[in-house]
Amino acid sequence: MLIYREYGSLFGVIELTDTLSAIREQVIQYRGSKVFYRAANGRRKAEARQGVIMEAYPSLFTLFVESQNSTVSFSYADLLTKEVELRLLPCEDKN
Repeated sequence: MLIYREYGSLFGVIELTDTLSAIREQVIQYRGSKVFYRAANGRRKAEARQGVIMEAYPSLFTLFVESQNSTVSFSYADLLTKEVELRLLPCEDKN
């Protein structure tokens, strides 16, 4: 599983290992970061939106979806099986 970090027009790739605990640690590390996510919703359907990683629990993590003003949750297994793809968005400097 990969998490992509965007640098201008290039993507820096943060490679996740094949264990759920390592994936959980990566998600915890990026808590509060803006992400673009794509999630499979059945046959030939995918949901793609922007959100913020809000919380990381032992079995799942939550994203706040700005466009819908709601929260969605995914399991770490969804990242491992590639049902969900996360792409980190560049952070906005407030300097």
